[in-house]
Amino acid sequence: MTDYEPVIGLEIHVQLSTATKMFCGCALSFGEPPNTRTCPVCLGLPGTLPLPNERAIDFGLMIGMALGCELAPRSIFHRKNYFYPDLPKGYQISQYDEPLCRGGHLGDVRIHRVHLEEDAAKLVHAGSSGRIHGSDSSVVDFNRGGTPLAEIVTEPDVRTAAQAREWLTLLRATLRRLGVSDVNMEEGSLRCDANISIRPAGSATLGTKTELKNMNSFRYIERGINAEVERQEALLRDGHEVVPQTLHFDPRTEAISSLRSKEEAHDYRYFPEPDLVPVAITEEMLEQARAAMPELPADREARLQGLGLTADSARQLAWRTELGDFFEAALQDDGAEPQPLANWVTNELVARVGEEDPATTKVQPAALAKLVALVAEKAVTSSNAKVVLDRLVQDGGDPTSIVEAEGLGAMGGGDELEPVVEAALAANTDAAEKIRAGNPKAIGAIIGHVMRETQGRADGAEVTRIVRAKLGL
Repeated sequence: MTDYEPVIGLEIHVQLSTATKMFCGCALSFGEPPNTRTCPVCLGLPGTLPLPNERAIDFGLMIGMALGCELAPRSIFHRKNYFYPDLPKGYQISQYDEPLCRGGHLGDVRIHRVHLEEDAAKLVHAGSSGRIHGSDSSVVDFNRGGTPLAEIVTEPDVRTAAQAREWLTLLRATLRRLGVSDVNMEEGSLRCDANISIRPAGSATLGTKTELKNMNSFRYIERGINAEVERQEALLRDGHEVVPQTLHFDPRTEAISSLRSKEEAHDYRYFPEPDLVPVAITEEMLEQARAAMPELPADREARLQGLGLTADSARQLAWRTELGDFFEAALQDDGAEPQPLANWVTNELVARVGEEDPATTKVQPAALAKLVALVAEKAVTSSNAKVVLDRLVQDGGDPTSIVEAEGLGAMGGGDELEPVVEAALAANTDAAEKIRAGNPKAIGAIIGHVMRETQGRADGAEVTRIVRAKLGL
């Protein structure tokens, strides 16, 4: 039986965080009443003329620089012609053979091109579960129409759904770090299409590709790609052909359904937009874009590993900007050890703040650094330090003061702990016998007893030492 390998290319549409739309002065918004952010230009009324958004072009240059692209000295807009109700002009202003950026790469995935275009309006469909105006209908909200988009097209370098998800996570972190988009997938600021084909493993020939459209979460993207790869494999194994088409993945049922036949570039009858002059990229524009470039996640990840962090810690801190900023602010505290501090930020702090920016909570970076130092000094146990962190996140304050006020400080050495350990051994004779018999896991019952009696103030390692000494091990 033939083994197949997927060949996947991604097309990512990124709504740019400009103040106004791509070719008119309408303010960008989300959640406003339908059709309240429109004008004759973005509604495509006769006699109107578009004007390019300079800030969108700046953002496009920054994206190109971040992805290592070749920036075009001259770029032009085209009309992409097709009829759909969400396209008031009957065409979309996009770019075709002279895009703003070509080539480049992010990680191990090559970039084919980055170009600018305008977004379509939003179609709202009402079926049997919802009716508009008393009948099955589709209505159009033109507020989104004309929103500036950067479309990022990769080469077919992705080989697995998991790789696609990981790479898109890096891309989103990079775009967020650039400040060119809020990349909020729930609001449609970042949307992804996947071009998928399969071929016999080891073959250099590309198979027939299909396109999964408008997947709006990385989890759905991964599941959708896996489902389409399985569908194509089943077709080929049964002797059928893969038909080029545009598909929809339903995450509720895992079903793949056909939307339409797959369009090719010639189907859109591209021609230069006669109402827009070519965009000439000046050295001043390039310098402005370079000056606005921050440290990118991939570079930050490498730098943090240079501080001694593990690859996983460095990646989490670099790819989630607000966590990285909090960590580096805490690291400024004298004596802070990078890896223990990173562990507390990426594990315990994240467990308490979730997706929220820790800077919006009450905990201060210096306070967390001091708490980690108290743990290292054995002034407070890890379990009680977590209680202190709860207080810091909720109320702020100084960790040393919280430890003293709530009696959370660690107990002293053996003299203070020995009587408690002896009582624990007496109360858990079965566990003590299992430890003597060579079952080290049985010590958990003893340690748990001691921790309850000391309200978490005992050091687990010290308890283990005393237990072993009492049992003659």
